[in-house]
Amino acid sequence: QVQLVESGGGLVQPGGSLRLSCAASGSIFSIKAMGWYRQAPGKQRELVATITSGGSTNYADSVKGRFTISRDNAKNTVYLEMNSLKPEDTAVYYCVATKIKDYWGQGTQVTVSS
Repeated sequence: QVQLVESGGGLVQPGGSLRLSCAASGSIFSIKAMGWYRQAPGKQRELVATITSGGSTNYADSVKGRFTISRDNAKNTVYLEMNSLKPEDTAVYYCVATKIKDYWGQGTQVTVSS
């Protein structure tokens, strides 16, 4: 089992920045990739960004150039740096770790509003 704990969400004005963190614990060996998804009210959960164990990254088109995913292997933590935030970025953000199956965190709310 892998346990994931997200933090860093909150309320921010349009154009502002936030950094999300996801700390992994438990059976973290052989995690192939970690990433972030988000789900806005009334919408399906969607991919935001992923990073493999080798450091390769992938981003949704809607966040390219604004969001950056990174990982600190020593701390077993993945980060999502979010800049130039827009109201449409408002959602619950979920951390995911992929082994043979996916493990999900509980989610952290991000609200972009003036």
